[in-house]
Amino acid sequence: MARPTEVEVGEQKAPVIQPGHTFATITDKIASIVLRRPVTNGWVLGLAICFLILQWFLFAVCWLFYKGVGVWGVNIPAGWGFAIVNFVWWIGIGHAGTLISAILLLLRQSWRNSINRFAEAMTLFAVACAGMFPVFHLGRPWLAFWLFPYPNTMSYWPNFRSPLVWDVFAVSTYGTISLVFWFVGLIPDLASMRDQTQNRALKFVYGSLAMGWRNSVRHWNRYETAYLLLAGLATPLVLSVHTVVSFDFAIGIVPGWHTTIFPPYFVAGAIYSGFAMVLVLAIPIRKFYDIEDFITDRHIENSAMVMLATGWIVAYGYAIEAFVNWYGGDPYESFLRWNRLHGPYAVSYYALLFFNLVVPQILWFKKARNNTLLLFLISLDVLVGMWLERFVIVVVSLSRDFMPSAFGQYYPTQYDWAIFIGTLGFFSACMFLFMRVLPAVSIAELKTLLPQAEITVREDEAEVHH
Repeated sequence: MARPTEVEVGEQKAPVIQPGHTFATITDKIASIVLRRPVTNGWVLGLAICFLILQWFLFAVCWLFYKGVGVWGVNIPAGWGFAIVNFVWWIGIGHAGTLISAILLLLRQSWRNSINRFAEAMTLFAVACAGMFPVFHLGRPWLAFWLFPYPNTMSYWPNFRSPLVWDVFAVSTYGTISLVFWFVGLIPDLASMRDQTQNRALKFVYGSLAMGWRNSVRHWNRYETAYLLLAGLATPLVLSVHTVVSFDFAIGIVPGWHTTIFPPYFVAGAIYSGFAMVLVLAIPIRKFYDIEDFITDRHIENSAMVMLATGWIVAYGYAIEAFVNWYGGDPYESFLRWNRLHGPYAVSYYALLFFNLVVPQILWFKKARNNTLLLFLISLDVLVGMWLERFVIVVVSLSRDFMPSAFGQYYPTQYDWAIFIGTLGFFSACMFLFMRVLPAVSIAELKTLLPQAEITVREDEAEVHH
């Protein structure tokens, strides 16, 4: 039987964490990143750039609230533009964190333990970015609370036949469960940070958040039970949330939208772009914070293989969509296919096919999966390709309606770009701050991969039986 720190891959053993670590060294190395590592000029510069981008975003949002959605490029018939494109894109990115944390936990995949913490944080920040866009798109964002059922004298209730309301409930549920799941997983690590720090203020903060954790067998038993239950709740949400988002399009009669392939197609695309973002974050994090012994080449390669597999599912969705379009013989669907290939947005369609289908085939080669720079560039390529896919689905379908008299072009304005790029700054700033105040790698879960963890588990079990 292999040691807990190793996993069989073919005839070789690939380490989940590098050997030589103990409980003490894992705690000390990860906690020191937050507690003892000095604030570097690179970190300050990166946060400053993200903060400046965020100011651009705030200016664009304030101007949007003052003038209305007319400052965007939306028109008739393209009533949806960057707002919905970016909403779907950010929700997709938020899927990988829950997949890594919940589904791989239930499947007992130990390689998740090094990357689940910052992937969960990525989920929360991506959901926060996604949740802004439907509010901005309302036209009267100060009335967004109307989307929730609340006691009121006018007996006003949300229209539950509207996909916008479905999105509100799906995304808010997903965000709530993800937040609770992330916090519960942090509790043992917060207690470790409490015990490691000598700063009285930090000790009070970490101690309060640790909720009285004392590392007892009873605490571990309740923690593992709660963590497993939350993983069971979060798992169906991975499939349901983006399925509900796909219904925004699938229930419409617009050519290119009214298809049953959208739910699985959207879920696969979400995991595809989500794992691309995980690699975009994991590769620089392990390098700059010197934790390559925890986030090993095995984690990078496994994420690349998941990205390759989901990329082929996305390719299958493209093929099925084209086949159903040809086999159905609907003239409007046929025109949509022609418009994507030869219309004014044809460059976007060919670019998404190249970025999503052609470039990721490099991942079939092991040398490519082990080349972190190349893998980083491929992940960025996938993120751009998946954004273009959402753009083609939303804008190209809407810009050519059933009648030529309703044809129109959508051109994003500077405010469209400012809000989109601003959310990138918001997301990046949140990640910079997260890396400074909380452990980016799970201390408690890494310890379970050590050989001595087996001995500890046996002793705890004997104590429980006694």
